[in-house]
Amino acid sequence: MNNNGLLSALSLCRKAGALVTGFDPVKEAVFSGKAVLVLLASDLSPKTALRVKRFCEDFVECADMNLTMEELSPITRKPAGVFAVTDDNLAKLCKGKLSVKKEEYDGN
Repeated sequence: MNNNGLLSALSLCRKAGALVTGFDPVKEAVFSGKAVLVLLASDLSPKTALRVKRFCEDFVECADMNLTMEELSPITRKPAGVFAVTDDNLAKLCKGKLSVKKEEYDGN
């Protein structure tokens, strides 16, 4: 698992000022065109996850992380389960650190 790598990448995003946290700020970043990648904590409520995925449709990629809100708390300083990365290169870094999801795995 790349959880430590993903945590480090998200921390780098925060330090660079390229991380938006929280449902409403992320929604605003998506609709304003600033968000490049939206990430969801693994323990985000299914209803909230569905709402985020719906507003991301046709705008920005939305991915699930294998990290809980508690595991993410050292980065966010407050409970948050919805994140947006606003820098192209940092978004690529984060995507590279995401664990392979079963729906992306072809079974080869």
